[in-house]
Amino acid sequence: MDFTPTEAQTDLARLTGEICAKLVTADRLRELDTAARFDEQLWKSLAETGVLAAALPEALGGSDFGMLEQTAILRELGRVVAAVPYLWSIVLGAGALAKFGNADQQQLAARAGAGEIVLTAALAEELRATTDAPGIVAQAAGAGWTLTGTATTVAVADRAERILVPAITSTGVGVFVVDPEHASVTRTAQQVVDLSPEFAVDLAAAPAELLGSIEAGADILTWLREHAWLGLSALQLGTLERALELTAEHTRTREQFGKPIGSFQSVAQRLSDAYIDIGGLRLTVTQGAWRLSEDLPAAEAIHIAKFWAAEAGHKVAHTVVHVHGGLGIDRDHITHNYFTAAKHNEFALGGATPHLLALGAELAN
Repeated sequence: MDFTPTEAQTDLARLTGEICAKLVTADRLRELDTAARFDEQLWKSLAETGVLAAALPEALGGSDFGMLEQTAILRELGRVVAAVPYLWSIVLGAGALAKFGNADQQQLAARAGAGEIVLTAALAEELRATTDAPGIVAQAAGAGWTLTGTATTVAVADRAERILVPAITSTGVGVFVVDPEHASVTRTAQQVVDLSPEFAVDLAAAPAELLGSIEAGADILTWLREHAWLGLSALQLGTLERALELTAEHTRTREQFGKPIGSFQSVAQRLSDAYIDIGGLRLTVTQGAWRLSEDLPAAEAIHIAKFWAAEAGHKVAHTVVHVHGGLGIDRDHITHNYFTAAKHNEFALGGATPHLLALGAELAN
């Protein structure tokens, strides 16, 4: 693989970082923790500067970039634990509609890239599952479809214009587009570890449009899964990188017995282990993104990346809290935001052990 960042990667990462540096502060994060945890100002700025649309096709207002560039953006957003649904609305929602959708569905992708609407996907069960059988059932209804079942922890379902929902049909798996404002759809707020806006979505014979075809449904679901897993891993990478930087700075300024605590062997060892874990995650995220961008088989690389994201997320998050001592458990301290964001990503990925089993199955095939 080629480790050299593309010019677009570098430029988009720099631009995203500059926007976040101006708008995302510790005070702003605390403010969002008591509200809807959706940063309208940041989302608008990302849209106005072209960051949201960058990876969409040129015909839909984008620059036709790919997953390498999107992981660069996600990494920067993770570094500030930004309260915006770039992964769900752009990488997954707009990305899937642009790639597999009809003309009307592609226009939804264009509107999402312009920041006019928010999209999301109901993937919590599919990201943890070991089979390709979603728990929601689709039935043909005239020229359309209806969906029945419940999806859990659907990000920003409260403000989404459309939700992508995988469902099982009589002939296979399909991915469907649902309007959450329909009377047959009920959204119930859920409390998650980092206070992100996530909802249980109940579908009672909800009308839905098919994305692509039933014959292509399994491939579309695989596309969504792989991009979601890799996107969460890229967010986790940025979160852990910045968390370790903050912790290293703390160990240089915090003193005990007249010495910086970073000079103590036990502290230095824990930070060294965290550095190695993050390095492994960085390498595997880069490999997965590169393989996707080159249209190469990427399942194995993505399984490895999400293992590192879950494993490193657990270990590094706890190291950050422990090294900060009492500050680490203070909910008003910035460390708390990084701990809960890392735990959220770990839980969303399903923990490290299932990934080892999935990777073993992938290698066996």
